[in-house]
Amino acid sequence: MSKVIISEGKTTNEAIEKGLKELKTTKNNVDIKILDQEKRSFFDILAPRVVKVEITLREEPQSNEIKEHHKENNGKNHTKNEISSENLEMIKEKIDCFLKDFLSRIDDSHTYAIDVEDSNIVVNIDGMKSGVLIGYRGETLNAMQTILTSIANKNNDSRVKVYLNIDDYKIKREKALEELAIKVSKTVLKNNKSITLEPMNAYERKIIHSKLQEYKNIRTHSIGEEPNRRIVIEKVNN
Repeated sequence: MSKVIISEGKTTNEAIEKGLKELKTTKNNVDIKILDQEKRSFFDILAPRVVKVEITLREEPQSNEIKEHHKENNGKNHTKNEISSENLEMIKEKIDCFLKDFLSRIDDSHTYAIDVEDSNIVVNIDGMKSGVLIGYRGETLNAMQTILTSIANKNNDSRVKVYLNIDDYKIKREKALEELAIKVSKTVLKNNKSITLEPMNAYERKIIHSKLQEYKNIRTHSIGEEPNRRIVIEKVNN
């Protein structure tokens, strides 16, 4: 029987992370449901009050290390979702309805576009006050992406992935991470001492791993458990 817990936090992302820590697992091994209390839970990521999420541990989760290896070294999952174009259009309408209401509660400066790419939903949001939607190092953005994915898959037999980008944050973050990787690797080579980076999610760790594959005298690997998994950058003596 699947294990189910209710987790709480000041934001949706915090509640999810606490639940994952309690279950000692990652997002890939669970199903997450945002509890719709007072019909306002979708807006709780920006509200200073308690947010509750229901997290269900799947009965046969894959090994975390296998998933980590796939994400960080093999890139995207090449298994395509089998979902009809009609279903995708219905999902786009649901997301459009939510975003229209949600963004109107913040300010009128935001615009958004919803597209379909390789049977996935891609949402781009732009606006003068986009920083509030991104949050500290993308925490709010990631929480919003989780919510949009939940909306997309509610009452839907096929699973669809939603990718959210706000004001080109992910492009800017990727560039910053690549620059960080280069800077740290030079320090490691100079001092001949390994350096452990701050905790990052799997997407960000993959960027670091991929960038430093170009350096023959540098090796990277991950340590720790989610959400505190970190990259270690070390020198290789050939």
